[in-house]
Amino acid sequence: MLDFVYNTPTTIYFGKDKHLEVGKIISELGYKKIMIQYGKSSIKNNGLYQQVVYALNDNDIEFVEMGGVEPNPKVEFVRKAIQIARENKVELILAVGGGSVIDSCKYTALGAKYDGDVWDFTTGVAPKDALPVGCILTLSAAGSEMSSSAVLTDLSINKKKGCTTEFNRCRFAIMNPELTYSVNKYQTACGIVDIMTHTMERYFTVCPPTPLTDGIAESLLRSVISAGKVAINNPTDYEARATIMWASSLSHNGLTSCGREGFLAVHQLEHAVSGEYDSVAHGAGLAVLYPAWAKYIYRHNLSRFSQFARNIWGVECEDDEKASLLGIEKMSEFFVSIGMPQRLSEFGIEKGKEERFAELCTLNKTRQIKSYIPLGFDECVEIFKSCY
Repeated sequence: MLDFVYNTPTTIYFGKDKHLEVGKIISELGYKKIMIQYGKSSIKNNGLYQQVVYALNDNDIEFVEMGGVEPNPKVEFVRKAIQIARENKVELILAVGGGSVIDSCKYTALGAKYDGDVWDFTTGVAPKDALPVGCILTLSAAGSEMSSSAVLTDLSINKKKGCTTEFNRCRFAIMNPELTYSVNKYQTACGIVDIMTHTMERYFTVCPPTPLTDGIAESLLRSVISAGKVAINNPTDYEARATIMWASSLSHNGLTSCGREGFLAVHQLEHAVSGEYDSVAHGAGLAVLYPAWAKYIYRHNLSRFSQFARNIWGVECEDDEKASLLGIEKMSEFFVSIGMPQRLSEFGIEKGKEERFAELCTLNKTRQIKSYIPLGFDECVEIFKSCY
C-alpha cells in the first residue's frame, strides 16, 4: 500500500428535508452575505428555490444570485459571477444543483480571491486562497460535492480543463435524495456511469496490493449497479436514490484511491470530446470511451481486469484473458441497458475527428496520458477510432 493523505473536510448533512436547514447551517458557520448559483428553471419549477430563499431569509442571510449555469460550466459565466461576488463582498458561494453548478461555484470562489483571470487555474497556476463553498446537491453524478477538483469550459477555444486543489473542497454539502426524484432517466444514467468511472479510474492502476481499498471500490460498484437498475425504473425509490447519491460522494472524495494512484485517463479522453462538442453529456461520453479504453489496454494488466470481471460482474471463466473481455462486455451491456450510447456516432460525431480529439488529449502531441502504457497521440487515435 502506497503512502497517502486522506482529507475530507466537507461536513455532510444527509437525509430527507435537510435542505430546509440551509439557512441555519450557514448562520451557525457565521456567514451573513452569500451568492447563490443554480442552473436554469428546474429549481424554481419544483419549489426548491423558494424553500432555499425562505430558509435564508428566516436566518437573516443576505444573498445575491446567479442562475443559468450550463452543463459543462463556462468561463464567461464564471467571470461575471466573480465580478458580482466582489462587488457585493459575499462571504460564501452556495451551489444549488449538480456537478456543473458546484464546479462553477468553485471557480467563482477561487477567482474572487485572485487578481488574474480564472482560466489561469486550468493552465497550472496554483490557487492561494478561495471563498468557502457550500452546496445543496440535486444530481448524483460528479461527486464534486466532496472532491478537490473542478472542470471549466472555454467555448472560444473549445477546451474543457480542470483544476485540482484543496481549496476546492466544499465547506458543507446538503444531500437529500428526494431532490433527485425529478432527474430524468438519461441524466440518472449519466450520473451512474460517472460514479462508476470515478471509481474504476482509481481501481485500474499499477500499485502494490491494496485488498482493503479494492473491497471498498468493488462494493461501491456493485451497490451502484444494483441501485441504478432500480432508480432507472422507479425514480422515486428513496433507498436506491440514497445509495447512488452517497456513492457519488465516496467515488470522488479520495476514499477509493487510498494507498494507490489513479490514472483518470478516460476522463481526459472524454474531456476532449465534450470540450469540442458541448452537447455531449460527460457521463454519456464516458459510457462510450471507458469500454474502448479497457479493450485497448486490458492485456497490460490481466490480473486486475479479470478480478474486476469476477468480483463485479460474476464472470466464472478461469482463463484471465477471456474473463477480462467478458467483464468489459458486461460493463458495456450494463451501460446500454440503462440507456447509454455505445458509439460516438450516436452523438452525431462522424469519423474523421479522431486526430483532433487526440491532439486535444496530448496537448498537440506534447504529452502522454498516464495509463498502463503511456497514451500518446497514436494510441489515443486508435482508442477514438474504436469508438465508432
